[in-house]
Amino acid sequence: MMQNSGLGNAVNPLTSLAYTFRIPLLVICTLRGDPEFKDEPQHTLMGRITGRLFETMEVPWELFPAETVEIEPVLDRVEEYFAKERRPYALIMRKGTVAPHPLRREVTGQKRQVDRGTERFYKGREDARPTRNQALRRIIERSPEKGTVLVATTGYTGRELFALNDRANHLCMVGSMGCASSLGLGLALARPDLRVIVIDGDGAALMRMGNFATIGAYGGPNLIHIVLDNEAHDSTGAQGTVSARVSFAGIAAACGYGVVMEGDDLALLDALLAGASGSGPRFGHLKIRPGTIQGLPRPTLSPGEALERLMAHIGSRS
Repeated sequence: MMQNSGLGNAVNPLTSLAYTFRIPLLVICTLRGDPEFKDEPQHTLMGRITGRLFETMEVPWELFPAETVEIEPVLDRVEEYFAKERRPYALIMRKGTVAPHPLRREVTGQKRQVDRGTERFYKGREDARPTRNQALRRIIERSPEKGTVLVATTGYTGRELFALNDRANHLCMVGSMGCASSLGLGLALARPDLRVIVIDGDGAALMRMGNFATIGAYGGPNLIHIVLDNEAHDSTGAQGTVSARVSFAGIAAACGYGVVMEGDDLALLDALLAGASGSGPRFGHLKIRPGTIQGLPRPTLSPGEALERLMAHIGSRS
């Protein structure tokens, strides 16, 4: 559920993630700037084009029902669409559709401090940093197929993971840059019996840095978030990021991750993946070298097929 003010922020996950992977989800979007109501000037344009934005994204929509008796037929149509298309559907809610309801001001998430100080694994030489391929190999070695899910960010990270070992517990993101950690959090919350390892990049982490706060508040010790940082948008031409000036470990600790590690040594991954102790999610920031392997292949499974395979592997209902 969101205001239409946030709809622009949702374009990427709705089009690159939910549409591409065929993930059915119901979007309830309020209509700020409704032409029939006076509103603030910053909502005027969005109010006029909210429906057209959904149509452009090929998300069918209708108005949220104004009467209680209309809700069940609407949800029946939504479920029918989900069963047929497995893609998002939207309900646009106009002002006055639902009755006012008092809010209870409660702190969401869990208040906690990092279990111990940041652990550091540094050799200190840029030319000695591991490659992405070496890091991914180490992660694969320490993540058994049963009981573990690997979610890899888009671009070279997912492609190298596929090239190394295409296992049923792997989900390589395409598009939806920055969304791997939020998808991993959702999976970890829904399936506390699984160990979920998110393999992020510095560019993706910077793009959706708000995810750190949400993961720190809600994530449990079964979620491991790894940022492989080569200080570049490697997949699009190796343009530099600003990560050399950013303390991802400091951000993770401030956001409430339970265990935080940083370094440029693969020993960091050994320590990070050794257990699932602590009161919250585990975080590792590993500096790596830019570049990728020669002849890097692309995944042969479609995103939808990859998701179906993962769901079958973990025993999830389609």
